[in-house]
Amino acid sequence: MTINEDFLVRLEKQLINSGTWPQLYIFKFIITDNTRSYAILQGIFGEESRLSVRHSTKGKYISVTIREMMINPSEVIERYRKAAIIEDIIAL
Repeated sequence: MTINEDFLVRLEKQLINSGTWPQLYIFKFIITDNTRSYAILQGIFGEESRLSVRHSTKGKYISVTIREMMINPSEVIERYRKAAIIEDIIAL
């Protein structure tokens, strides 16, 4: 699923109802395997976040998992909005 406004609206409602905040949130993205896309994604998340990367079998894509403590659902949604500028990004 790409990052679109319908996805973000549904996700924010789910997050509001999903428990107490702040909490550790896990973001998962698939991007093309190039330095520029990865650098942009890295820049969106703070130094306190933990990123792990897995390359696809054919080397065309990378899966990026990011774990970071989020203060509230709005902060999560803001990160997704910032990530949406990356061409061909897929949010899982």
